[in-house]
Amino acid sequence: MALRILVVEDEMTIALMIEDMLIELGHEVIDLAMRLPQAEDAASKADFDLAVLDVNLDGRKSFPVADILSGRGIPYVFATGYGGAGLDAAYSSRPVLTKPFMIDDLKAAIDALVKGRLAN
Repeated sequence: MALRILVVEDEMTIALMIEDMLIELGHEVIDLAMRLPQAEDAASKADFDLAVLDVNLDGRKSFPVADILSGRGIPYVFATGYGGAGLDAAYSSRPVLTKPFMIDDLKAAIDALVKGRLAN
């Protein structure tokens, strides 16, 4: 099942790598948001199925974006080099992709999000 995915990542090389992985998996990237205001805008208004959120966006945390997504019922996975330790306690139960990750890790995270969404 092809999904529409928002990618929030401040490092252009990593954003493009994630986009390539998602396309290879058969998904569509609806936006590459690189800064917090752009990410908040996309999270609030765009039409998509799930999101991949870098925790640290140019020194600012992406947690406000996660809150917007939660309010809209859109699943997301955090991506961070710090693993679960990089999350504030309020988000510790959320799925995390530890950077660097491989395409199989990304696929597993997406599959788990889709499975969880269908179960709700």
